[in-house]
Amino acid sequence: MRSLLQFLARNSFLFLFLALEVVSMILIVNYNNFQRVKFLNSSNRISASIYKTTDDFTAYFKLRKENEELANENARLRTKLQKLQVAEIFGSLDTTRKDTTYQFIPARVINNSVNKQYNYLTINKGALDGIEPDMGIIGPRGVVGVVTNVTDHYSSGPSLLNKRWRVSAKIKKNAYFGSLSWDGSDYQYAQLNEIPFHVELAKGDTIITSGYSSIFPEGILLGVIDDFNHNSGANFYQIKVKLSSNFKTISNVELVKNKHIKEQEKLEILNNND
Repeated sequence: MRSLLQFLARNSFLFLFLALEVVSMILIVNYNNFQRVKFLNSSNRISASIYKTTDDFTAYFKLRKENEELANENARLRTKLQKLQVAEIFGSLDTTRKDTTYQFIPARVINNSVNKQYNYLTINKGALDGIEPDMGIIGPRGVVGVVTNVTDHYSSGPSLLNKRWRVSAKIKKNAYFGSLSWDGSDYQYAQLNEIPFHVELAKGDTIITSGYSSIFPEGILLGVIDDFNHNSGANFYQIKVKLSSNFKTISNVELVKNKHIKEQEKLEILNNND
């Protein structure tokens, strides 16, 4: 307290000067129309600038929450779409049926790589959230990867940019199917294999999941044909596909849970043993 009083005493003239300046400004603004208008205009500009900065700052921190809410809504809509498709197959509009094959669980990517030969993703949900191995990972623009390892709170697996992994794919316009794989070079492109050379192709043709695996439902976007050629004597095209997902910006994803996967895999194992 003594130090504060000494400080005020030493600077009393400065504080008096500042107080008089403030009083003078108030008198000038209150009793002179021109100065009052200028002051109000300046204060409005300053206030508007402060409000804008504050709003931008708040919006930045709300962005993650809004993205998560959008991801949750997308997951609900995808699940509802599955119910509508099942209802259509059974000739009914009853969307309360419990036999929907796929469930979509929103999640967020917390680790990702694109510059290796074998790239992996880490997701912020695990076994306690219902995540299991062999669940597909899709983003806002299509297929991203697959889950292979799961802990209580996290899961991970290869992305589409992994030379060891491939996904069953088909050309949307004619349903010819093959497999989509990555050659380890450019993160924007992959190769569609096993398409016979007699199939009619065009640049820009859409490539989607075939539905012939237990991981992804049919119709999830993979990319579009960027280029193709046919070597003399070969039975299949060499097809270059521009991937729909941008693996350098992926954040919010959905995990695809096939509720009948164990039954399907068991049946397929029996078929392979025949």
